[in-house]
Amino acid sequence: MLFKHAIVSFLLLGCSISLLAQPEIKNITATILHEDSLFWLAYNNCDTAKFKQFFTQDVEFYHDKGGLTQGIDNMVLSMKKGLCGNDSFRIRREAVAETVKVYPLTKSNNIYAAIISGDHLFYIWGKGKQEKLDGLAKFMDLWLLKDGTWKMARIISYDHGPASPERMKKK
Repeated sequence: MLFKHAIVSFLLLGCSISLLAQPEIKNITATILHEDSLFWLAYNNCDTAKFKQFFTQDVEFYHDKGGLTQGIDNMVLSMKKGLCGNDSFRIRREAVAETVKVYPLTKSNNIYAAIISGDHLFYIWGKGKQEKLDGLAKFMDLWLLKDGTWKMARIISYDHGPASPERMKKK
């Protein structure tokens, strides 16, 4: 009988811990989605000072067309020279909301990181020209929690291609 009580108590404790963890996971999801939206706002507006604050010092960016960029200074330099280096041409990135997912990572029941992944669209525009949809790709970013602050440590952008109706339907 004592053994049955121990099992029931253990199961109830496990359920209550699981129920307590649900709001924390929802909170982490909301936090990562918010941080991610602020990052992309800085990206889309070529705000390199703001852009920089979202990365760890040893950030790594893997791009299937542009290769590997390592380190925070190289990330900012790449943005200044590339995306933001030509005033007559810009790219705007937009997540495909229904594809975006956040996955918290835990160790000893403590959240230390989160992965955000999904699809994103790219729009191009130039001075005097209307913005147009140009491309579709997938992304996966690793956000680390250090000293109460979330920062991106690893960024992977892949499967770049045209945003054709056929590719859009497959998403």
